[in-house]
Amino acid sequence: MPKHGEQFLHQKDSKLHTTEPIENTQARLKSKEEKTSQKPADKIEAHLTRLKDILNPESLEKHQDFDRKERNINMLKKNLYKDVIIKQEDIPESYYENQRRLAREQGYGDIELTNEMKSQLTEVIITDQETTLDGWVDYLSSPDSKSFPMWAKYWAFNGMLKLSSYDKERKAFAKRRKDTVAPFADLNREALAYVVDAIVKKANKEDVPEQIDNPDFQKLLQGANFGKLYSYAIEKVTPTEESELTSTKGEWVKYDQDSDHMPLVESLQGHGTGWCTAGESTAQSQLQGGDFHVYYSYGKDDKKGKPTIPRAAIRMEQGKIAEIRGVAEQQNVDSCISPVVQEKLTEFPDGKEYEKKTEDMKKLTEIERKTEKNQKLTKPDLIFLYEIDSPIEGFGYQTDPRIQELRDKRNSKEDALIVFECSPEQIAWNREEVNENTKAYIGPLYTNIFKELSHLEHTYTEFPEGRIKRYEIEIGGKTVEELEKELQEKEFKISDYAQEMMKSPDFTTSKKPEQANLVRLKVKDLGFESGATLEQIYAKAEELGLELCPPEVGPHLRLELGDQPEGEYFCVSTKQISGSGGRPLVFDLNRGAGGRWLDARWADPGLRWYPGDEIVFRSSK
Repeated sequence: MPKHGEQFLHQKDSKLHTTEPIENTQARLKSKEEKTSQKPADKIEAHLTRLKDILNPESLEKHQDFDRKERNINMLKKNLYKDVIIKQEDIPESYYENQRRLAREQGYGDIELTNEMKSQLTEVIITDQETTLDGWVDYLSSPDSKSFPMWAKYWAFNGMLKLSSYDKERKAFAKRRKDTVAPFADLNREALAYVVDAIVKKANKEDVPEQIDNPDFQKLLQGANFGKLYSYAIEKVTPTEESELTSTKGEWVKYDQDSDHMPLVESLQGHGTGWCTAGESTAQSQLQGGDFHVYYSYGKDDKKGKPTIPRAAIRMEQGKIAEIRGVAEQQNVDSCISPVVQEKLTEFPDGKEYEKKTEDMKKLTEIERKTEKNQKLTKPDLIFLYEIDSPIEGFGYQTDPRIQELRDKRNSKEDALIVFECSPEQIAWNREEVNENTKAYIGPLYTNIFKELSHLEHTYTEFPEGRIKRYEIEIGGKTVEELEKELQEKEFKISDYAQEMMKSPDFTTSKKPEQANLVRLKVKDLGFESGATLEQIYAKAEELGLELCPPEVGPHLRLELGDQPEGEYFCVSTKQISGSGGRPLVFDLNRGAGGRWLDARWADPGLRWYPGDEIVFRSSK
């Protein structure tokens, strides 16, 4: 078959086939005595095939439930972090100077940024870059983008890595450099689908559709610069006017599975939904998977005709709801149209699965309106807003931005008094303020804090993000075989690495049951704002009066946490147990799309852990 895409990449970069990653692929093929070629397009194709296998690996024999894809993507992200995320030493002094200028302009006077303050700013920069990079990796490795050829994903992703912030006045992206502090470009799925559709047609030497057949775009296509094409697409798919979003009158339209995809595409393009379905190939692929429901409301020019403003979409796959998207930020369902979506969900057998999301969005909208009217928030309102009992869930790919916007308008110290039902003197903000009347502690950790404050229900390093979670579980009294059997009976997944740990001579269980008081901490809770090695983490925990957990805590705690939220993961501190190949391991408890896992994580003493990584310790007896 013609290698149009690979030839396109070679034309864009004549030295691409000689780069280290592609040469490594060639070496890998030779080591397996597989056929190789020195033709540039063939070498590029071989590398893209390997990338595709990494992103979509086959299931392990006898371990069909083990999510290799999730593990591969996590490893890919970590490698990308090393290569493209800014290093602390590369942050320019001009950035800090700008922070000082902004502080002065905001009335803070001439401030001096300490090393600690710089470290905090650095963490924000790095986290924002990692988060925006994750968004691209997650989308391009998801079923939503399966219609994009691998070479087009490669071209788009590498083009995105060269982009910094978007200048709306210039309608162009700034170039990314080694010292760029800005996050990566926002992922606009509609604009990306628009660009990929066009570039695929160009590479395949197909006719350009009429809707993009204009001199300006044709010129951009000839250059095939991703940044310029993406900028053009972002400006073309302009969002609906704000006034039109207040109208909810309209109707649902169902696009049947395997029907012509173009009516759906044409109804979405130009409305700035951000949905990837606006791309022809994506819409066609999605309609092959199931029906597609779109709610259209009336726009200013629709009064005498049919509604044309897309507001919400329900995509089906194999007879079930695959996703729900809106046109608010991050594809959340906007507050005006949320009741319409909720009513529609009652028509679907699996609509109840979305009940919490719709209820959470309704509650968040109520709090938003109260805030706009300067009405007082109740204790239940604040418990919800600060996610004390459970995380707020919405329909977007990311957290609803209103949560942080509403929190930023409030005084968290005053709100803490309401949430904890106490007076100001009953909250201690450091060790010196702790007394017999203390009901809550919000401050830095100190030696023996967990013994001294074991009676407190509320312990935080900061409110509300730094909540210290505790578990009281019973360990012992079960053999390794009994633990493994119980995990399987309760449908927990055990990875190969975790099984190796449980079969190791270093994994022991006590015959007599005993109580284990556990404390779950983030690395930054221990004072490591920029991360730390496991050796440093363990040493600091010991200073605080904590100790490593017996190995059996891993499976016992896994059994205890049956309702672990999806997307959560944390490790259990133990003396490292050697797995196959001699790599030291500790237990990892996580819940992903594949289920609830007892997994393992590499735990070399010198391996650096991120500030947000979480580890469970045992409170000293």
